[in-house]
Formats: sequence, C-alpha cells, structure tokens
Amino acid sequence: MSGNQHPNYFKYKEDKVEYEYIIAMGISTGGPKLLNQLLPQLDVELSATYVIVQHMPPGFTKPLADRLNNVSSLQVKEAENGEKLKKGVVYIAPGGRQLQITNQSEPQILLTDEEPYKGHRPSVNVMLNSLATLSSSKKSIITVIMTGMGTDGLEGVTKLKEIQNCIVIAQDQQTSTVYGMPKAIVSAGFADYVVPAGEINQIIKKIVGGNHGR
Repeated sequence: MSGNQHPNYFKYKEDKVEYEYIIAMGISTGGPKLLNQLLPQLDVELSATYVIVQHMPPGFTKPLADRLNNVSSLQVKEAENGEKLKKGVVYIAPGGRQLQITNQSEPQILLTDEEPYKGHRPSVNVMLNSLATLSSSKKSIITVIMTGMGTDGLEGVTKLKEIQNCIVIAQDQQTSTVYGMPKAIVSAGFADYVVPAGEINQIIKKIVGGNHGR
C-alpha cells in the first residue's frame, strides 16, 4: 500500500461492483449494539451487498453508519437516493425516510418522504416489499430479521416467500433484546434458520461462501 492511500482503501475500490446476493436486514430495539457486533464479522470478500433498516428517527442513522464504518472491513454508509448497490457496501436507511430498492438490472436505492408505514419510517416492510417486485432480477435475496418490537418485516417476508426464492434468517429469542420482529417470522413458519446473534454471520457465509471474489 502506498503512503497516500487510506488505510481502508480496499473498502472504496470502484471495481468491486458485481455481486450475487442482496442481504436485507431489519432490526429495531437493541439494534445499534447488535450491528456493532455483527458487521465487523461479515466477510468483505462475499459476493453480497447489504441493506439495513434500523428503526431510528432523523439525525441518528448517519452517526450510526459512521461508527459502524470505523469498525467494519465493509464500507458502511447512510443510504443516498439513486445509489446503485455495490458489492461489499452496507447501506443504512436514513431515519425519517422510506427506502426502496428499484431497477431490476442494476438495483438502486429510492428514498421517499412517504408517511410512516404501519407506524415505521423507515419501514422494514417497505424495503422488503420493494425487493419482492424485483422478481426477474438475477440477484438472490437473504433476509435477516433481528431484535425489535412488533412485526415489521413479516409482511415483506411473506411477499418475498411468495415471489422469490428468498432465504430467511431470524435471530433467536435468547439473544434478542426484544423478541417481537423475529418471533413473528418464526411463528409464521418463514424462518429457514433461527440462530443466536453471534451465528448470523456464519449462516450468511455458509449461504454465500461459494461466491468469494465475484
């Protein structure tokens, strides 16, 4: 590495665009602490891009993304409208806005000021419902539903399971701060894996692991 390169230079290389998996994560109460544990464990070489909806008000998601970026080998950032999803980047939905994924050939972020959906803005359901519309996209989808109150994410997972061959990971009760959102997924029979928080990264690697370096 030359002396004028940022120590995390590899995070920002523009040639690492292609990926096979979109990993969509929904999380609420207890989320920042869990994300601080999970994101540093994710393998930067996996053929994946990540989109996270963390229930938070405006002004809090940008500092969260900055803190997580400092501890992760992946680039972590607050999502911006119109961005194309890239391999090795984690996009966090801005507090107070709705995030959707559009464009089947080159999925990208659409941010809107739509009203809260079933009480949430950003909403996990809004994000997942948009992914369900990418039915002819060549991208595979993994959904991870973690600690949080309520059932946000259940509607979106239901639609994804109907339309896409989506793999769903739910956090277990023992490691959840509040076992609401993942419980809704498990109770509906949609969880392909129910695991402790510390094993989520291992399951992701198990699923995506054959695609290193793409």
